Amino acid sequence: MGTKTMDETRAGNGAEATNDEEKADVTKAGKTAEETTGHTAEGSAGHTAEDTTGPTAGEPAEEARTEGEAEESAIERPSGVGQGAGAVVSAALGIVSLTGNWVGTVAAARQTLIGQLQTSSSASVAKQIKAVYGDAWHTTALWGGLFALAALLVGVVVLVRPAFGAPGKPQDTWVKSVAWAGVSLGVVGLLLAVLKYSDVLLALPSGG
Repeated sequence: MGTKTMDETRAGNGAEATNDEEKADVTKAGKTAEETTGHTAEGSAGHTAEDTTGPTAGEPAEEARTEGEAEESAIERPSGVGQGAGAVVSAALGIVSLTGNWVGTVAAARQTLIGQLQTSSSASVAKQIKAVYGDAWHTTALWGGLFALAALLVGVVVLVRPAFGAPGKPQDTWVKSVAWAGVSLGVVGLLLAVLKYSDVLLALPSGG
């Protein structure tokens, strides 16, 4: 009976030691799991917060900055439509000054009628030619010169406009070309008008 008691005591002590070791292992495993879970949760939460906060908060600011720059560029840089229209008008006025215009034709016909009404049949031939044809010719030259002067002024304004506009905005090549064409036609038309009005070019015939 004594021997059995000692053996049972030893067996009981061994079982208790084994149970203590198993409990210690379970406790270590639980702590390890908690630490691993905590680090993983903290890391995931940190990355998620950074990913969500960083780009989402930055994108609206970048979009607003881009929209602001686009609006400033649109305000500072004119489209050039007005300059193109002015260049075309200048060239058209120059062509009209050379080929004639409806206003000049009507004014010349009116002046011819006035000369016929104011000149008697007993007047000299030279006076009749001047009153009927000479004044009408000068009226046509005058209106041609006015259109030529308008073409010249509009073309010059278009060419010098970039100097008073937004810096760094070059003028389109076609606008310059058409504006220079209008200026050239205006100069030629103005010169011809002066020569015709002063009887240097195509002077009236003498009345003998």
